[in-house]
Amino acid sequence: MKSCRVLLLSALLSFSLSACVSTGSTSSPTSGGGSGVSYGDSKAVETVTTDLGSTDIQMTAEKMTISMLQHPLLQDIIRRRGLLMASPVENKTSEYFDTKLITDTILTQLQKNGVRYVIAGDEMQNQTDELIRQNQSGLYKKSSTAKVGNMQGAQYRIDGSVSSIVKRSASVKDVYYKINMRLIEIESGIVEWSDEKEIRKTLNR
Repeated sequence: MKSCRVLLLSALLSFSLSACVSTGSTSSPTSGGGSGVSYGDSKAVETVTTDLGSTDIQMTAEKMTISMLQHPLLQDIIRRRGLLMASPVENKTSEYFDTKLITDTILTQLQKNGVRYVIAGDEMQNQTDELIRQNQSGLYKKSSTAKVGNMQGAQYRIDGSVSSIVKRSASVKDVYYKINMRLIEIESGIVEWSDEKEIRKTLNR
C-alpha cells in the first residue's frame, strides 16, 4: 500500500512536470484587455535567464519529495504520526531568490502524503503572539483559549543548501547549480536521509 502511494505520487508529479516540458500548449493565455498583462502556464518551462527559476524549484521539489517518501524512515514517521520541521535553505549562490519556496513546496507535497510538520523557528513569532493575545488580553473565555505550553516539538528537521558555479566567456554564460537536502534527527543530530539535485543552465549571447 505504501509503495503504491509513492508510485502514485511519482506518476502525478511526473505528469505535472511533463506539462512543463511541452511548449506547444493549445490553450492561449488570458489577456488583460490591452493592459499588456496576460496569464501564462505556471507549469511552463521558464527560460528567461540562467537564474534559478520556477521550473528548477518544481523539478527539485519533485525529486526530493519522491526520494524522501521512498525512504523507510518517512514511511515509519507517517505510521507513527511523527512531526517534521523545515529549517531555512542556505543560499550559497551570488544571486537572490527565496529559498523558502523549495521547502514550502516539499512540505506541501509531503503533507498530502500523510506527513505532519510544525512551523519553523523563524515563523514562531506569529504563533507566540496569538497565544499571548488569547491568554493575556482578557478578551477570551478561559475555557476556550489555546493553552500555553502545549505546542509540540518536531523529531526531525529538513535543511539544505543551494550552491552554484558560474563560468563566463565572451559569448557563453554557464551556471551549474547543486541543491542538497537533508533529513536530520533533532535529538541525536544524525542525518537520516540526504539527496541532491544538479542543474546546468547555459546562455549563448
